[in-house]
Amino acid sequence: MKPPGKLADTNRARLPEGGLIDRSRPINFTFDGKAMTGFAGDTLASALVANAVRLVGRSFKYHRPRGILTAGADEPNALVTLRTGARAEPNTPATTIPLFEGLAAQSQNRWPSLGFDIMAANQLFAPLFVAGFYYKTFMWPAKFWERLYEPAIRRAAGLGALSGLPDPDSYDRDHAFCDLLIIGGGASGIAAALAAARLGLRVIIATDDTMLGGALLSSTRDIADQPAPYWAAAAQRELAAFPNVTMLLRTSIFGIYDGQTYGGVERVSDHLPVPAAGMPRQRLWKIVAKRAIMATGAIERPMMFGNNDRPGVMMASAVSTYLNRYAAKPGARAVITTACDSGWACAADLVNRGIDVCAIVDTRPAAQNCAQQSPQFAPIRNSVRVFHHAAITTVRGRQVTGVTVRDESGQFHVLDCDLVAMSGGWNPAIGLASHLGGKPVWSAAIESFVMGCAPPGLVAAGAANGEFTTRAALASGHNAALAVGADLGFDSVLPAPPMASEELSGVGAAWSNPWSSGKTFVDFQHDVTADDIGLAVREGYRSIEHLKRYTTLGMATDQGRISQLHGHAMLADHTGRSIAEAGTIRARPPYHPVAIGVMAGHHRGEHFRPARLTPTHGWAQDRGAAFVDAGQLKRAQWFALPQDKGWQDTVIREVTATRTGVGICDISTLGKIDVQGPDAGQLLDRLYINTMSSLPINKARYGVMLREDGFVMDDGTVTRFADDHFFVTATTANAARVMQHIDFARQVLWPELDVQATSVTENWATFAVAGPHSRALLMLAFPHIDLSNAAMPYMGAGQYAWGTRPLRLYRLSFSGELAFEVSVPATHGLALWLHLMEAGNTYGVVPYGTEALGVMRIEKGHSAGNELNGQTTAADLGLGRMMSTRKDFIGRVMAARPGLVDPARPALVGLIPCHAAETIRAGAHLLPLNAAPVAANDQGYVTSAAYSPTLGHSIALALLAHGPNRHGEVVVVHDPVRGRDITATVTSPVFLDPAGERLRG
Repeated sequence: MKPPGKLADTNRARLPEGGLIDRSRPINFTFDGKAMTGFAGDTLASALVANAVRLVGRSFKYHRPRGILTAGADEPNALVTLRTGARAEPNTPATTIPLFEGLAAQSQNRWPSLGFDIMAANQLFAPLFVAGFYYKTFMWPAKFWERLYEPAIRRAAGLGALSGLPDPDSYDRDHAFCDLLIIGGGASGIAAALAAARLGLRVIIATDDTMLGGALLSSTRDIADQPAPYWAAAAQRELAAFPNVTMLLRTSIFGIYDGQTYGGVERVSDHLPVPAAGMPRQRLWKIVAKRAIMATGAIERPMMFGNNDRPGVMMASAVSTYLNRYAAKPGARAVITTACDSGWACAADLVNRGIDVCAIVDTRPAAQNCAQQSPQFAPIRNSVRVFHHAAITTVRGRQVTGVTVRDESGQFHVLDCDLVAMSGGWNPAIGLASHLGGKPVWSAAIESFVMGCAPPGLVAAGAANGEFTTRAALASGHNAALAVGADLGFDSVLPAPPMASEELSGVGAAWSNPWSSGKTFVDFQHDVTADDIGLAVREGYRSIEHLKRYTTLGMATDQGRISQLHGHAMLADHTGRSIAEAGTIRARPPYHPVAIGVMAGHHRGEHFRPARLTPTHGWAQDRGAAFVDAGQLKRAQWFALPQDKGWQDTVIREVTATRTGVGICDISTLGKIDVQGPDAGQLLDRLYINTMSSLPINKARYGVMLREDGFVMDDGTVTRFADDHFFVTATTANAARVMQHIDFARQVLWPELDVQATSVTENWATFAVAGPHSRALLMLAFPHIDLSNAAMPYMGAGQYAWGTRPLRLYRLSFSGELAFEVSVPATHGLALWLHLMEAGNTYGVVPYGTEALGVMRIEKGHSAGNELNGQTTAADLGLGRMMSTRKDFIGRVMAARPGLVDPARPALVGLIPCHAAETIRAGAHLLPLNAAPVAANDQGYVTSAAYSPTLGHSIALALLAHGPNRHGEVVVVHDPVRGRDITATVTSPVFLDPAGERLRG
């Protein structure tokens, strides 16, 4: 970064003294590449104000120039992209970013620059871009949608842009339990925390600021005979000394959930250029609180007048905050427009800081204006021109250079200024209170909505409860904590809350402005105007929710906290209803934007899905195996040799070697479940479509499970080792799901059965030994075990010993060859693999991976994941005859629905290309010969396809309507995305050894 210029150059709008900033610690930062300087304690927004930067962004639709509007999290205009590269974070309010050394911020939604934005030409077409523009414009002609409209909308949509790079940061999670959670660190929150801490409650106080104080940090009030910021600092030190108090600074409570659970995000290192090693960026808090106090304050409302969105128009409270907390001047000559006493307080702050206030424009008649009679504002009335019962009609200049004011008599006055401070009253910040369905209720006393039916255990205090003075907020928080303490059994006598100096709290509202000239913006970020709301009503959108969606009111990043009540008031006025009758919307979590990364926490990448390895992974890796994720584990896909020209050559070699000799495959990833107990057989009968209770000891049986809706869930084998001991296998992908299914059946459906089930997938290493020489290899490896046909017939099994280690052998085949499965405890898996490979050297053994296994299972017509897709029945897969008619089982009744037994349903078939050189690809659709390639003619699709080295051509499994009755028919394999159409002959799905002679040999 280039060194900044002189302090006077970069902080020319900085007051010479005052504020809570640390002037001994200057901080360098850049905005749009320009070097600037601020101080410790600044936010990016306050530093920009101090550097006299007024233009900070562009609006979403019209790309109008926008400046800083607020000083807090509700900022709709000053959204920036923070940092660069992989850590770039778009749409971050500049008002919430603590300044740090080296901070780099970029403005958004402009091109080629912030000062000259080509898309600002949209303002010329503003009469077209009215409410409902998208709905009305992009309906016709329909063919333009994909080619023109959608690409254009996608290019224009959004504000900032993500980096597209992997997130380099880490995120953390934590849990907390407390008697009282206090949401907000302002006057009422501090008072509540002090009272609760003194009572002995376990207290958590959370604030999204860097310190406690809230609005007190920019207040000129006194509390307990000391300035409000000093009192807040002393209170923070006192709370920090309590062992029963936890302060969560930089923490936003974003949601209220069932069980009095609260979600929060702590920004642990967002105030640092780069997190220190091991430091998370953010931490997700799950807080369970017996009681909670919502001390979230209130949100100031804007005023309605023409061009009220220009840079230089700012909320009155924000002006006071920049002056008093940050010692930054938002302007040199101000006009105040207000409907309440807050505007007068801002005028006093400006005058006290030596800034010229040329006028106060108050919408209230003088007789109804508390400030007009108050001695507190006598100096202001004597030095500032006051317009009563008046309104600003328009702002002049691209950035504020003046305003036009209509006075009480109807006369117009043109005033020169560079700052407009506005205050249209206050809305209690009650969004959190509606997260569990609570509906806000209208309060005529404060002309705003307040919390209605509160979530369990939650009460509001301070400005969030409509008590807007500092004195009232302190008492409200204190009393709320006492009530919570008494409710929880912590009753005690405490001193009264501290007293604050007097202040006015006259409320008011100015929902519309009939004299407004020029565009009057209600939603600043989405460019929703007062005219848009009137148009929506005329077009029939009289519901709050319909208005929101038709105009996009309140759908920006600030979720309408600044704008929506004005819009609802205008809707009420247009429809002849009161605001209470028109109602308002309810907020949903998250109340503040939450990074997806913090929701995921550590569960990203391999932490989300840890790399789980088979016992032979290291051995396979050393031999150059390619790996694929299979279920929860990594499996060897193939074992390439130097002479192989590509993966296809490798797979052909592995398949051929296995079919003609012997191959070994690690199948440890198969799901394995131990089922034991006197009622084990009865449970399995209810889970499988065929009978398992009749299975002899040391025999295995193939089985199919259905879901309750009658569709196939999974298939596998069941082996019986004793009267009360069964061993179940499941496919790799469905292992966890099958375990859940078994547990649900035995614990919920039939808890009376005496049976236990345990997943032992990771306890056993299992290897398939397949091919004509498989028996010879195993007899050489285990000479003490008789593996003859008589001793170990097809589907036989047995438990043995290999030295001191338990050994299990199964006569099972997935490849269609003579094959066995061998299992030992997983800790001995590698030793067994090496033992088998050594014994197999005599027979030219090869290791083969999942790709070769897939080719052989397709050749044999075995269904697998592509066929077990959750949409097939047992009959679809040619397994209908397995379904027992003598017993009940899960899914039996639903499987008999007419739609599932319709002979026209797509059923499993094989496909062979009519021309051997052609290739069938999975996913292609099947059409009758000479049929047009339209959906109406679609009769099925290819589920699995491979090149068969045994047959010398491509083969495939498919689901085809009336499939079993169409063997020998020629169909079109339609694959428009990847290649030309071909023709194929429908065959039996069993391409190799249909009589099963090989596997029984």
